[in-house]
Amino acid sequence: MAQVAGAQMNLEEAHDHEHDHDHDHSHPIESEQKIDTKIKLALVGGMMLITAAIANFMFDASPPFGTSIQSAILAAIASILLGGPIVYDAAKAMITGKCPHDHGPGDCDHDHEHEGGAHMEELVALAIIASFASYQFLECGAVAFFMLIASFIEHRTAVGAQQQIEALIRITPTRARRLLSGGGEEEIDAAKLVPGDMVIVRPGDKIPGDGIIRKGNSAINQANITGESVPVEKTIGDEAFSGTINETGVVEIEITRAGKDSTLGRVQNLITQASATKPVVVRMLDRYAGYYTPVVLMIAAIVWFFTQDLDTCITLLLIACPCAIILAAPTAMVAALSSASRLGVYVKTVSDLEVARFVSAIVFDKTGTLTVGELTVSKLMPVEGVNGGDLLRTCAAAEKGSKHPVAKAVVRMGEKAKLNVPEADEFEEVTGRGVKAQIEGHEVLVGREAFLQDEGVATEGLDMSSSEGMSLLFVARDGKVIGWVGMEDKVRPGAAVVMTELEEFGVKRRVMITGDRRSPALRVAQELHLTDFEAEALPGDKLELVKMLKSKGHTVAVIGDGVNDGPALAAGDVSIAMGAAGSDVAIHTATIALMNNNLNRIPFLLNLSKKTVTVIRQNLLGTLIYILAMVAALFGLGIVTPLVAAIAHGVSSIIVVFNSARLVREGENVIDHVPVESETVAPRRNVERVEQVKPVAVQPA
Repeated sequence: MAQVAGAQMNLEEAHDHEHDHDHDHSHPIESEQKIDTKIKLALVGGMMLITAAIANFMFDASPPFGTSIQSAILAAIASILLGGPIVYDAAKAMITGKCPHDHGPGDCDHDHEHEGGAHMEELVALAIIASFASYQFLECGAVAFFMLIASFIEHRTAVGAQQQIEALIRITPTRARRLLSGGGEEEIDAAKLVPGDMVIVRPGDKIPGDGIIRKGNSAINQANITGESVPVEKTIGDEAFSGTINETGVVEIEITRAGKDSTLGRVQNLITQASATKPVVVRMLDRYAGYYTPVVLMIAAIVWFFTQDLDTCITLLLIACPCAIILAAPTAMVAALSSASRLGVYVKTVSDLEVARFVSAIVFDKTGTLTVGELTVSKLMPVEGVNGGDLLRTCAAAEKGSKHPVAKAVVRMGEKAKLNVPEADEFEEVTGRGVKAQIEGHEVLVGREAFLQDEGVATEGLDMSSSEGMSLLFVARDGKVIGWVGMEDKVRPGAAVVMTELEEFGVKRRVMITGDRRSPALRVAQELHLTDFEAEALPGDKLELVKMLKSKGHTVAVIGDGVNDGPALAAGDVSIAMGAAGSDVAIHTATIALMNNNLNRIPFLLNLSKKTVTVIRQNLLGTLIYILAMVAALFGLGIVTPLVAAIAHGVSSIIVVFNSARLVREGENVIDHVPVESETVAPRRNVERVEQVKPVAVQPA
């Protein structure tokens, strides 16, 4: 049990190691080495115990052993082989004050962390020593044998979840082929790459760092990062992530981030950070762990005083071992984190996962979250005297310095139209409103209609008859409006199904907030059957909306891209960054990072939270019932011996681990994409617009 009592791996050591050698190989983790040693001891000791039992029948008993001298000698040696490691671990924990478990020092950041694990070792060790001291060598060896066997089974069951997470920690690329400025290439340690280096990646190779493809195209398997099993076709100008696998073509990549600064490095840091945190129930147990052993020893002393029966005291110590209680929460959390990471969902702390089950309101950003974020220019409406090409060219030049999806769409259209888009001499972006730029000696404003009006530009007289349902950019030059650019975005595939699932889960408020116009916002809200929406909102309105929902008693999740959502994400009870791969801002801002853009990860996350807490409660309740039943059988019926207690103790711990391991398979039925045609949702209903007042008012629940 000691090997998984903390149910956490030494992820920090795995992360720091990162295979800094010049070749690929794997190192068995310490817990694997120790468990293999202990299972060998269990086999040898078990054979000696069987031999001792046979000898006991063949030879006459000899006092004070109660068995034959031959049997006693064999059983004593077996007891030392089997019980020695357990007693050693307990003694080491008491002397050094450190946790005896094999998950490594990186997971024991506090003085009392996993203190319960040390007390478990102490109680088992005391039972073994008491049996040995009273010459009950067969019983002593049998107790230690079943403890080691249970430890092995628990380890093998729990290690599957642990290794799934550790596999991600250890996928860091070790070698890279860097292109030389004079031609040719050289193979170097991937850790030596710096931004600006050009590398060549051939089919089957791991991409050694984040970067931009400068030559070639290929299908890249990004499952290690995003959890999406379908390879993504990438070409010149697309971003590639460290640790992903190039499957088909040869590509040349300009490195932008490497090592711990890469997306893979950030993901590894998230996993390490999450593994070092503890759920509420574990923190509560930690507070009382220091009192557990003294209380049990006091009870055992009282039992000895009244019964003078050492077997009863030994049995009580074995029953009282809190192994299953210690395993109850951490094993479930490890399995849940493993399941989440497989789908590209990374949680910073386990408390965030616990809170997610209470979410009753979700605030969504529109562009890039509920929609695909790939806007296309569908209408150019210049004023009289200005042609469409001039309007688009001016707009694209001003937006060239912005990273907003709207700006990217305009620039793409300008390039597609083969316009000679000039560079801006000056550029200023007004968050949530628009941009100001100096273009070829002209002052250009691009943004919302209200933005232009605030800057003193009159927009009356524009032809708005064909603007319904479009996102609009108004363009002004030298203080006069020259027209508007209309764009359209598509609702993300599967989004309507996700909204139905969220409603079934109990999310009463599904609110979209956007800086876009009312007509495109209404179209998306109706298509997705949202309960509320806010259009033409400023960045501060989102924060006010979150505060208002919380004041009405909702547990609020905020979902966005993490770029312009910082205050709102910080205010939410749960904050989720969509499409966080390659975005440092998103990973730092949100408490939960979704490395892909699949909305179906949201209901998966909420369900995983609910099921994880349910499993923890099942584990704790089952363990308490086991302890009470065993105590009742010991004192009420007198049918529990040290051997029976050891077997029952191991079985209870194994049941806990197996129950937790069920969580590893959560999300196996989650698919990456849901075609729009297959969506089956409730009939469309009216969507009430959230009134644009401060604080923002949502319709009553």
